[in-house]
Amino acid sequence: MPPFIPGKDPPVPIHSTAIIDPQAQIDSSAVIGPYVLIEGPVCIGAETKVGPFCHLMGETTIGERCRIHDRVTIGDIPQDRAFRNEKSYCRIGNDVILREGVTVHRATGEGAATQIQDGCFLMTNAHVGHNCELEKGVIMISGSLLGGHVHVGQRAVISGNSGVHQFCRIGTLAMLAGLSRITQDIPPYMMADQFGTIVAINLVGLKRAGFNSEERNEIKEAFRILYREGRTQSKALEILTQKQNTPVLAPLIEFLSETSLRGISKGAA
Repeated sequence: MPPFIPGKDPPVPIHSTAIIDPQAQIDSSAVIGPYVLIEGPVCIGAETKVGPFCHLMGETTIGERCRIHDRVTIGDIPQDRAFRNEKSYCRIGNDVILREGVTVHRATGEGAATQIQDGCFLMTNAHVGHNCELEKGVIMISGSLLGGHVHVGQRAVISGNSGVHQFCRIGTLAMLAGLSRITQDIPPYMMADQFGTIVAINLVGLKRAGFNSEERNEIKEAFRILYREGRTQSKALEILTQKQNTPVLAPLIEFLSETSLRGISKGAA
């Protein structure tokens, strides 16, 4: 089936080989490819394209203009022994790209949800575990894996074949190195190496996000205070709160002030 181009091509009918549950709600402009299986009350928004052999199930909502490539599975039960077949959800925002082989599981807990917000891009074979939340613009490179209850901030980058432990937090505009194993929280704007050690700020990401030189310098100073002067986290947080000159440090201060179930990653020795 050729790709659907919004505004140029007319809507393509649901392919004759697709199996669609009567409970499903599919916008008339959506495209459903060959051998797609949709089970349960799945909702699919306008101009979303679902490629061949995908499996969508459960209380799953998919927004508008999403691109779901071959063999993606969304909304399956969580890989969690605590799950007791309760009613839980999987919510995908608008303009999300899920490449071949991506898996996204619904949540554990009555009424809980796994959420992927607008504009996220998950590359081949990425996995989002139960109860995860990805904020807007997150990128997961091929083979990256999120355990259950992981929270990823806006425009963070999870590099290829990285694994993130359950209940970790990844801050906004943070970046993880390829093949990294993350067992503790990575604060906003920071870069972590393969061992989860904070080694620098995500300077390229900050520039691409439009941070000016004053803001970048303030973040550099925050990195020095947190990771280069031997202070405790509580003392560094106190200093950062006093030194804040622009709103740019607010996400970092808020992140460090919140309760962490896994602890905050350390800097290089």
